[in-house]
Amino acid sequence: MLSTLMDQLNEMGTELVRTLPSIGIAIIIIIVTAIVAGFTVKIADGLIGKTDLRPSLRNLIETLVKLGTWIIGLLIAAIVVFPGLTVGSLIAGLGIGAVAIGFAFQDIFENFLAGVLIMIREKMRIGDVIECEGMIGKVEHITLRETHIRALSGELTVVPNSILFKNPVEILTDKDQRRHDVVIGVSYDTDLDEASEVIRKAVSAVDEVDTEKGLDIFAQEFNSSSVDFLVRWWSGSTPRNGWESKDKVVRAIKRGLDDAGIEIPFPYVTHTFKERVPMGQDPGEPSTGG
Repeated sequence: MLSTLMDQLNEMGTELVRTLPSIGIAIIIIIVTAIVAGFTVKIADGLIGKTDLRPSLRNLIETLVKLGTWIIGLLIAAIVVFPGLTVGSLIAGLGIGAVAIGFAFQDIFENFLAGVLIMIREKMRIGDVIECEGMIGKVEHITLRETHIRALSGELTVVPNSILFKNPVEILTDKDQRRHDVVIGVSYDTDLDEASEVIRKAVSAVDEVDTEKGLDIFAQEFNSSSVDFLVRWWSGSTPRNGWESKDKVVRAIKRGLDDAGIEIPFPYVTHTFKERVPMGQDPGEPSTGG
């Protein structure tokens, strides 16, 4: 048994010595691969630098180029060391392994792919204020797996990319301006044409309102105590811009209606009784007479 073991060790040593040249060539190939990978990344960076791709997408492309170069180099080195291997068998093995890994890390790869697609599309860039699934905040960072959204109150939410890709995302700051609105009620005895003109002059005088994009004033409905106007105007697209412009618009409308003697009514309540209600002189006193 000892002789059999020694024969096997001798055979292994002989095989190792025989494969040393192949191992040396493989090491050289790996070194060359490292050098070529560095050059390919520089070439890719030079080509990408002429485009307006976002930085995260540039990093992704450079990583993929480097990874592809290393895969090719390692495949060649493996074939040199193990001549029995073929490109087809290696690719088939990698394919089976990729499928197994894909099932094991399905969520990770889903978020990765969603991150790539989010980076490719033009919309939703760093600094945009978005709303998705009840979350409202500013996009601070986009990675291959997750997106960092800073809430308007300061909290940071780390959102998996698959959520942003599979659900509707409202980009509030896609344009520099967006439309805002407020409802104003006037009393029923008001001349609506006069009230509309007063509101128009008041809103047009607000600096934050872009009158060139139009100002809408619609008599909207007969409410319980007032006739309501829907006032719409264009201003900055960020939530802060919206709040500031609405504050100034409401103040200007209130001031304008007050100066014009037009009432903004409190809710009125009218009570109707089926029978005559006894009325006394003082509280609690029974009625006197008819």
